[in-house]
Amino acid sequence: YRDDDDINDVASMAGVNLNEESARIMATNSDLVGTQIQSCKDEPFLAAIPLHKRILEMAKKLGITDVPSEVVTFISHATQNRLRTVIEKVTVITQHRMESYKDDEWYEQATDVRSQLKFFEQLERLEKQRKDEQEREILLKAAKSRSRQEDPEQARLKQKAKEMQQQELAQMRQRDANLTALAAIGPRKKRKLDSPGLLTIGGEGLGMSGGSQAGLGTPSSRQYARQKITRVNLRDFIFYMEQERETSHSLLLYRALLK
Repeated sequence: YRDDDDINDVASMAGVNLNEESARIMATNSDLVGTQIQSCKDEPFLAAIPLHKRILEMAKKLGITDVPSEVVTFISHATQNRLRTVIEKVTVITQHRMESYKDDEWYEQATDVRSQLKFFEQLERLEKQRKDEQEREILLKAAKSRSRQEDPEQARLKQKAKEMQQQELAQMRQRDANLTALAAIGPRKKRKLDSPGLLTIGGEGLGMSGGSQAGLGTPSSRQYARQKITRVNLRDFIFYMEQERETSHSLLLYRALLK
């Protein structure tokens, strides 16, 4: 008993009473003594009855007539886990797609497809405008002709020129009416987002004036931060299925590519 005596001597030298400490510990954790901890209720992710019927239909084709409820619960949890994994991976793919590297100093732009498309669109617009001008000149010449003997083609050109002039006149009248309406309405006034003297930080209105008005903000002056929404499209799912080994050659991927 020499070791116990040494321990008691050290505790007494330090001013610690082991009996009091033990009683204090038991009083502190008394609510945990004698309690029994149980797991929460196991709730399936999918509806049990329709899932059980579907599993029985598939099992009958293989000669199985009885499927216990534990199998249904296990398949339901497996479906939940699989769906969670798919959503997490597709969310990461979407976030990578939405990242912008324009302002990153470690990247430089190699090609600009958008500018190239705009250039081609401008070329097509100029070409269409040139063809319209040529057609307009032909129609105007046909309308000004005074020949007595006119063939059907000449009459058709004159009719088309007349319709074109009427259409241009209608467009000019519509443009003048729009300008008159805008002049009557007057310039637009910019709406004030915040009331004067308030600073919006983190969705709360903070007063900038001194005295009792500091820190006071009305509900109308508060601006709540909009929650960032990650929008997943079909292209992200196609990219995910192309990367996964189970779906890289599946019929579902081919159907998605055809849409």
